[in-house]
Amino acid sequence: MSNLEVWLIIILVIGVIASNIAVLKYSAKFKLPQFGKDGKPKQAQGSQKAANEQASKASAAQQEDKTAETKQDNS
Repeated sequence: MSNLEVWLIIILVIGVIASNIAVLKYSAKFKLPQFGKDGKPKQAQGSQKAANEQASKASAAQQEDKTAETKQDNS
């Protein structure tokens, strides 16, 4: 191996190590979802609430339709 090839390999290895350290420092700033005792992330609980709200709105709309049909039948 020539001297140039050795230096290129050394620089490449140092560059990979430095970039990995930089990525670790950058990603340490982000907050990941914390898993509680129930094993669900907090984001999943929020989406579950939204799904429950949509289901209750749909059932309320169905109930209103049934009420309207009953009123029309009684007329």
